[in-house]
Amino acid sequence: MQTELSAKAHEVLQKYWGYAKFRPLQEEIILSVLEGNDTLALLPTGGGKSICFQVPAMCLEGICIVISPLIALMKDQVENLRKKGISAFAIFTGMSRREIDIILDHCVYGKVKFLYISPERLQTDIFRERLKKMQVGLLAIDEAHCISQWGYDFRPPYLQIAEIREYIPDVPCIALTATATDVVKGDIQEKLSFKPNRKVFQKSFARANLSYSCFYQENKLQKLLQILQNVQGSAVVYANSRKKVQEIAQMLAQHKISADFYHAGLKNEERNRKQELWIKNKIRVIVATNAFGMGIDKPDVRVVVHWELPSSLEAYYQEAGRAGRDEKKAYAVALYDKNDIDNLEIQVLKSYPPPATIRKVYQMLANYYQLAVGSGAMSSFDFDFNDFIKNFNLDANEAHFSLKILCDENIIHLSEAYFSPSKLLFLLNNNDLYAFQIANKNAEPIIQLLLRMYGGELLTHFCKISEQAIAQKAGTSVENVIRALENLEKMRVVIYEKQKDKPQLTFVVPRQNAENLQLDWQKINQRKERDLRKAKAVAHYVQHESRCRTQLLLEYFGEISYEPCGICDICLKKKKEKRLSEHYYEIYREKILKALEFQSLTIEELILAIQPRTREALVEALQKIIEVGEVEMTENHKLKRVV
Repeated sequence: MQTELSAKAHEVLQKYWGYAKFRPLQEEIILSVLEGNDTLALLPTGGGKSICFQVPAMCLEGICIVISPLIALMKDQVENLRKKGISAFAIFTGMSRREIDIILDHCVYGKVKFLYISPERLQTDIFRERLKKMQVGLLAIDEAHCISQWGYDFRPPYLQIAEIREYIPDVPCIALTATATDVVKGDIQEKLSFKPNRKVFQKSFARANLSYSCFYQENKLQKLLQILQNVQGSAVVYANSRKKVQEIAQMLAQHKISADFYHAGLKNEERNRKQELWIKNKIRVIVATNAFGMGIDKPDVRVVVHWELPSSLEAYYQEAGRAGRDEKKAYAVALYDKNDIDNLEIQVLKSYPPPATIRKVYQMLANYYQLAVGSGAMSSFDFDFNDFIKNFNLDANEAHFSLKILCDENIIHLSEAYFSPSKLLFLLNNNDLYAFQIANKNAEPIIQLLLRMYGGELLTHFCKISEQAIAQKAGTSVENVIRALENLEKMRVVIYEKQKDKPQLTFVVPRQNAENLQLDWQKINQRKERDLRKAKAVAHYVQHESRCRTQLLLEYFGEISYEPCGICDICLKKKKEKRLSEHYYEIYREKILKALEFQSLTIEELILAIQPRTREALVEALQKIIEVGEVEMTENHKLKRVV
């Protein structure tokens, strides 16, 4: 039976992907799925995860539903499947109900083989009703670590997947991720309701061709230039903010290095253009936020540099792992300074406001909508975040993270529109914009106000804006602001992406007394402690000066290696020290034996006689000479040559 399944899998691989054989572990994973087992597959970044569900899906009858949190990855995989002549669709944020309806009809009545869908869509009635009518052959969950509260990228909608399995009880499930600790692996299987016939496959996290290095660096630009000079070829530089990636790209360009920046604030066409130029090696260095890289198949990246530290080793391993997918020598470099180390913990603490702050924000929400205790269950309201925080003089960060915790605890629900406000981008450069204002005096006040509120970044990429906040500053109505922005768009001065729907805030449970707010404080504190541990693990990793970097990473993921990699900065430093030690041993052995040829000397007298470059090198050489019996220590603490 297994031989037949293997032959079928190889036939599909050859026919659609043009490969004669699978990569290590791929075939074992595919056969497990084809045998009907719930399967967890852990393969490092670039290890060929998509093949592990796409090939068995092509062998099985029916559609494969792929759940993924990454729109860019969904679009990319759908496009690649279609190029192979395979029918594939994706449903994601921003599509109209009519578009979704047509795609789901195709999945029920057409010959669709793959449907990619975000986890948020699983909860909709339209999807669940159509799912009952679909012939489903396989359920695939990508980025499966997102289902675990102990993972580094927990997303509550992933918890709905187990409910979906009730509609398709006999369909096998494959969960895939590049990184997971032992706790997360167990949690994934539990939350996905894996059946007893489950199987887990894990390829070693070690990358034999990838050299890891960490450098404490006050002048990061100088070090980055040195790295790019020493390592030729395609490169990625990661930074944490949109502003920073733009600054770094400009600095590299000033030093005659072909570079561009990438982040989620750019319009789609611009992102795709930059990505394509980099993939085709027309741009050497792409400087990006972590929005870049997921699902991009570029095997010849020679170096990935982290200008700032990510929040976890899971994230670092994934991002660094985009180097050297062609299995040729590549480098992953982390640059850091004292501020980076301090900020790791500061950012975690910001994400978990104290209970008093969360209670206060909840109370302000109740006041904002004038809800009495015990009322409001499943009531939904329009929600303008900027108006809310201004009304109660709340700190934006504290309010945002408090709302997030209230959402995670299922006390309230915020619609997708809350996370996708209106966006604006100026199409004109500085000079042309100045000329336009002179020629169009009526438009000058709104343009000046926009630049004061959101800065020059409006000239380079999309910025999130609040029509409510602009109206308050201008002393006018929201309708007038919208009309002014639409006029600027008609005159081709801006691109105005108006928020499709007003953000909705829903009170999931009846309004509670804020002082007795029913939150699972123990679990919240556990998540906070987890994130602090992850931050400390990053700090420990980059600051370590004695152990192999690969061994440190493997240990974090529960994999023990007794062999150092031999190519990280620590291993190379030890090799250099060993060579130096051997070099000095040969030099000082001869000098020591000559100095002791006719006399006995104390160590201090020997040092004075030889005058070595370093005391440590001479003492080390002396210890080896004593060990082999060429010199001995007398009772009066003098060194004597053994004849």
